[in-house]
Amino acid sequence: MMTDPIGDMLTRIRNAGAVRHAATTCPSSKLKLAVAKVLSDEGFIGGFRSEDGESNKTTLHLTLRYTDEGRHMIDEIHRVSKPGRRIYVGADEIPKVRNGLGMSVVSTSKGVMCDRDARAQKLGGEVICEVW
Repeated sequence: MMTDPIGDMLTRIRNAGAVRHAATTCPSSKLKLAVAKVLSDEGFIGGFRSEDGESNKTTLHLTLRYTDEGRHMIDEIHRVSKPGRRIYVGADEIPKVRNGLGMSVVSTSKGVMCDRDARAQKLGGEVICEVW
């Protein structure tokens, strides 16, 4: 049994980028799809799709992006709120990642969104991860 599925997804993205894979897969869930949508909208991954597999297991396929020089678009990605220690912030306390060069993924009452959108809508919530 996996205790941190979001952490597992982020680790798969980090590891696949380190060895220059074009894509990676992981088990799918609603929260993972929402995080993948935010990463795709912000340009950190190329795209994603969910695919039904055998025995009612859904798989999430993530396409990775690289720069023209061959560097992975994600320099670093790490989990902030963990199953053992949840991190909740108000709208005015959402951290700026790398002085605005990176982003936080925040789970709010209106859904999962990037830190800029959460600040603009004056919504706080759980900080899922930080990407730069």
